[in-house]
Formats: sequence, structure tokens, C-alpha cells
Amino acid sequence: MKNILIPTDFSDNAYKAIFYAVRLLRDENCTFHLLHTYTPAIYQSEYLLHSPGQLGLGDIYRTDSETKLEELKQKVISQFNNPQHIFKTYSAFSVLMDAIDELVESKKIDLIIMGTQGATGAKEIFLGSSTVHTIKRAKCPVLAIPFDFNIEMPIKILFPTDYEIEYNFALIKQVLFIAKAHKSTLDIMHVRSGYELSEEQKKNKNKLDHLLAETKHKFHELPDQGIIEAINSIQVELNHQMLVMVKNKHSFLENLFLKPVINQIGFHSNIPFMVLPYQLLG
Repeated sequence: MKNILIPTDFSDNAYKAIFYAVRLLRDENCTFHLLHTYTPAIYQSEYLLHSPGQLGLGDIYRTDSETKLEELKQKVISQFNNPQHIFKTYSAFSVLMDAIDELVESKKIDLIIMGTQGATGAKEIFLGSSTVHTIKRAKCPVLAIPFDFNIEMPIKILFPTDYEIEYNFALIKQVLFIAKAHKSTLDIMHVRSGYELSEEQKKNKNKLDHLLAETKHKFHELPDQGIIEAINSIQVELNHQMLVMVKNKHSFLENLFLKPVINQIGFHSNIPFMVLPYQLLG
């Protein structure tokens, strides 16, 4: 039984993430944990000032959150009617990441699936702030679903790597699970830097090859270029339906989130984007 966490702010993008998650895991036994958090700033400030007029405001927000979650749950159950899927709801007066951390630990979450943007997200930005914070902090894989993605199952998955990571099963477990479920091909992409692979890189590549032994996969060597350009070019050429990257310390992906300008100009992925956290490397 897979445990999938789906944060929602009840936006269209958030519902699309749910829609995709249910389709992606259509043939799997899953429990979907739907999470909504609320932290009304006026309530926090007034509460701290001990204003009696605002003490009931938290109850109003909680009731509204719980009601919308139940309506959402019934909508999904009615629309998909899949006996293999169980839905549970969680309403929390908390910041999103604290609530996510708690559920990941207590419910043994395998994968977080969420939209790339919330209700007020600017379309030219690749990832909204909630998604970025989740990717940065989550200790399990995060799968971000773009709102403008025409839902297709991941027959081809793009996996860029510099072979600087000693891969293990725990890190790529969810990728292997999805690839098996959809008979996917993994395209392992490496950009040549003008030098031969080091002995360590060769060792890591062989380890990855071994871990993917039962999964259809191909290795691609691309000429020296920027990683963003390489991802965009091969994605267009081979028409991938999912992108997977490791958020390793000091990696390209880590640097990406430290340079917001890139979010706007160069790296606007229109396919689901799975990020694997370095914590799983052990």
C-alpha cells in the first residue's frame, strides 16, 4: 500500500495534481492523504494581542477547511470510483512545511504530489513558493505537476545526472515503481564536460545501470552545454512525459532554487517534475 501526500489549496492547479496522481497510480493500492493548511495572519496577530473578538476566528477557518476537504474527497471518489484508492483528509492550523513534515513521518509517506502553482501563482514562474519550499525541505520524493500539462502517463522519463552520486535503491525506489507500473523507458542524460568520466563517475554509472537492470533504460551522452539547454533539447527530441532529478547538496538543482531568475527565463518545464532528496542517499 503506497502512501501519497497531496497538499491542496483548492485551486485548479491543486486539483489537477490530484487528477494526475489518481491516474498515475490507477492500478495500485494507495492511500491518498489530502492536506490543507491555514494560517490567517490576522488571526495570529490578534491572538497574540489577546483580542477576545478574534478568538473564534480560528474555528471558522478550521470548519471552512474541513468542509472543503470533505467536498474535495467526495468529488474525487465520485469522479474516479477506484476501490483500490483510499482518501483521508487533514486540516491543520500550521505552516505548510511543518504539517508536511509531520505527515511524512507519521504516515510513512512514499511520495508527495502537488501542483507547481497555487491559486495566485504567476504563470511565467516555473515553481511557486510552496512547491520550492517543499522540494527544498521534504525528506521524500516530490512530484510537481504543471497546470498546463496535457495529462499523459510517463512512457518516457528523462533522468539527467552528472554521475557524481553513488545511487542506491532507496533513492530511486519511487522512480522504479512508476517505471514498472507504466512500462516506462528511462533516458539517462549526461552532459560531457570535455573530460572523460572519472573512475568514481564510472563506478556510479555502473551502479545506476545495475539498479535499473529490470527497467528499460538508455544512456545518452550530450555535447558540452548548459544543463538547462541540454534538458530542453533532449526533452523536445524524445518527447518525455516526466523529468526526474536528484537534489543533491551543491548540485545544479540546488543552485537553481537559489537563482530565481532562472525560474522565469530558462527552465520552464511543462511536464511533471520529480525531485529526489539527497537524504535518501543514506
